[in-house]
This record gives sequence, structure tokens and C-alpha cells, in this order.
Amino acid sequence: MSDDDVVVASEPGAGVVQLTLNRPDRLNALTTVMLDRLADALDAVARNPSVRAVVLTGAGRGFCAGLDLDEVAGTRSQGMPELLARQEGWVTVVERIVDLPQPVIAAVDGAAVGAGFSLAMAADLRIATPNAGFGAAFVRVGLSGADLGLSWSLPRVIGLGAAAELMLTGRRVDGHEAVRLGMVNRLCEPSELLPTAVALARDIAANSPFGVRLTKQALRTGVDAPSFRAATQNENRNQMLASRTEDMAEALRARQERREPAYRNR
Repeated sequence: MSDDDVVVASEPGAGVVQLTLNRPDRLNALTTVMLDRLADALDAVARNPSVRAVVLTGAGRGFCAGLDLDEVAGTRSQGMPELLARQEGWVTVVERIVDLPQPVIAAVDGAAVGAGFSLAMAADLRIATPNAGFGAAFVRVGLSGADLGLSWSLPRVIGLGAAAELMLTGRRVDGHEAVRLGMVNRLCEPSELLPTAVALARDIAANSPFGVRLTKQALRTGVDAPSFRAATQNENRNQMLASRTEDMAEALRARQERREPAYRNR
């Protein structure tokens, strides 16, 4: 397998891009090259106005088993400045998912541990199978349980107490428990994982691109807003911006004419 094949982009539906981590023989464990390819793919999505939603998944029996242990072992000879720069580079890839204009749906079967857990939690939505296994594995190999943004993303999804337990113990959570914790939006059988994720992506893609973009932005900033007023001020701004778009006028016409709107992202 060439370096260009470690992340595969496909289009399973109109307006939907699927990004597949593609090292199934290593449960899609991440290398620096793989992270670079994922960053390139996310940048391409961000630049493409025809993409309305993204499905992120893994090939084979796992979503992502974290950073490749051979890659981690190679950092032992590095000095602190070089190691910190490398760590900061890894983090920017996860940050791209958070900041991507389009919503990201993580479709998880099998292991999503360590860096794989961080990738899944950075997504906006998660679909999983009962076989999914989420875990903050860092703390079990002598590192901090907080890595690649997990201390930011996990408490926002499942609450501080539940996040503290998982990050301090490093124990795994299967798909059933993930649903109970609110970590996963939907649970389905492995054969239905990608169809379910793509169907959800299509539901998102059916809405106006600008409206979806503003909604994701409002959710991300609203959860950190210092007050109700701060959150509503951001919402008010977004509504004023959206109200003057051609797509908003098209949505009203389509409703009156009892047809599906034809959005142009204008």
C-alpha cells in the first residue's frame, strides 16, 4: 500500500464525502504520514462548497487503534522541542475536524482508542456498532489520559464526571455503554453502520449549506459561551446573516410550491 492510499476519499451520496482510514492490517493505527494525508483530505473538503457533510470511518475491523506504537517508539530519541513540535502537529489534524465548516459523522466499528478516541470525539456526531470499543488508552502506557483534545471534547459530550472516570482509568466502553453515556448518537449492526452514517449525512446535506455551517459554529461556540446572552448574541448574528441569503428565499418558495428546495450556497 502506498502512502497515498492510507486515507481514501469517496462520495457515497450527493454532497457527502467519506474519509476512510485505510491501514486495516494495523487496525488503522496512525502514522505521521497518515495524519498528513488526513489533514490534506480535510483541507480539500473545507475548500469544496459542494461538500455538505463528512463521514469519517476506518477500514476493516477497527476505527482507529491510536498512534502506531512504532511511531511512538521513534520519538524516544527526540529532544523536547522537537517532540513538542511533533505533538502540536498531530493536534492540528484533530483541530481541523472541530473547525471544519461541514459537520463530521464518525462511523465506529471496533477499536477507537487513544488517538482514535480523540478523532471520534472531535466529530460532531457518532454512529457505532455494539462491537465498538472507546478508550483513553494514553494513561495505561504511562502518559496523561488527556491527549489530542480529548480533555476538551469528551466532557462536553458526556459530562465532567463520566469523562474523568474514563480518562483516569483508561477502561474501554462498548457501543451499548457509549449510547447510555450519550457518547454515541445511534447504535446499529456492523452491516448497517455506513448506510446509517451516510443516511444521516444526507439528512444534513438536504439543508442549506450556510445554515448548517452556522449551526455547527453556534453549537461549538455556544457550549463555551460565558452566559445565555453571549450565546444568543451569536445566534442573533447568525440568523441575520442567513436571513439575507438566496437560499433562505429559495427555502420559502419551495415550501409554498410544495417541492424540495434547490440550494446554491448563496
